[in-house]
Amino acid sequence: MANPEKTTEKPPSALRIRAHSVASGVAAALVWPRLQLALKAALAAGIAFAIAPFMPGSAAEYPYYAPLGALVAMYENVAGSMRQGLQALVGLAIGVGLAFMLFSLGHPTPLTVAVVMGLGVVLAGLPKIGSGRDWIPTAALLVLLVGGHNPDSFSFGYLFQMAVGVTVGIVVNLLVFPPLHFRAAALSIVELRQALAQQLWDMGKALKESWPPEHVDWSRRSESLAAHARSVRLAVEKADASRRANPRRRLHPRDMNLDYRNLRDLERLTFHVQDVTQVLSDVIWAEDTPFVVPDEYAAPLGNAMSAVGNVLRATEEDNPDRQTGLARTADAAINELTARLATEQHSKDAPSAVESILLSLHRMLRVATPGRPEAKPATAPAD
Repeated sequence: MANPEKTTEKPPSALRIRAHSVASGVAAALVWPRLQLALKAALAAGIAFAIAPFMPGSAAEYPYYAPLGALVAMYENVAGSMRQGLQALVGLAIGVGLAFMLFSLGHPTPLTVAVVMGLGVVLAGLPKIGSGRDWIPTAALLVLLVGGHNPDSFSFGYLFQMAVGVTVGIVVNLLVFPPLHFRAAALSIVELRQALAQQLWDMGKALKESWPPEHVDWSRRSESLAAHARSVRLAVEKADASRRANPRRRLHPRDMNLDYRNLRDLERLTFHVQDVTQVLSDVIWAEDTPFVVPDEYAAPLGNAMSAVGNVLRATEEDNPDRQTGLARTADAAINELTARLATEQHSKDAPSAVESILLSLHRMLRVATPGRPEAKPATAPAD
């Protein structure tokens, strides 16, 4: 399995510069939304606390629950803010109702508190309550212990001020730059595609080194690539969720169908790259693997891998002619090696793994090549 031929080829220096730029962009896209959410939460809490003393009746005696409600409703997207605020109020109402039912047992005692908490946890298992489930036992306990001798007044003030805060939180989230997480999704797609291209380049380089290769980092990336693909899916779904009930979506339109299609393609590419990584790792290091990569096929197979990596990298470029040229080069390298395998004799004692790797490369190229026949737009979840 040894191959004396070595290579001095390196991925283009511009790649590392661009990879660093993409990584910095992803970090910025993740940090700024959190800061923006914190600023809006602070604004909503301040407004809620400012208007809380002007609420009617006994509600004015509990102004500190208004900023709490504003924080409860503050979510990373408008639709989530509405859903979370509503669920919290439902949970609070159930908890208050539970406490009133148990007031018939008399003043709070260890047994009463235990019963309230137990029933609260049971009711928290009701379906479709979402984040409101955490508020059921909390509200019940507060009414039971803090409400004291005047549970009616406390319950009204508590619920009313929380509702005021939730309303303020939703309005602030809706009107003050409601977030659209498109940039983070786009950058994560670019970053994963570049990571897959780098993996192919590194494996292509390993094939041209004396075996076992000096560089082995690529053989340990399979799980990290899968985790990266999962994070891209989360980013795309988060971007899609940020559109819902968001008035800014009309000013910043985005083709989420394209993002879902790119996501689907990247997940397929990740699967094939993982497969090649596992096959090549087994051929090099696993003692119980009978398959080999014959010396005479190592260098051309490495060239084919690098060519497919070039196609993945070029997907981000705005030069269709260059993309087409690189795709043709990769396709020619794969077809040439496939035809060579069909005409040459192979040792029956050591079956070749080249066919399996070439098949995966062919599938990658079909996924990555623009205009492929199987590329049908994926459907994004309905609003």
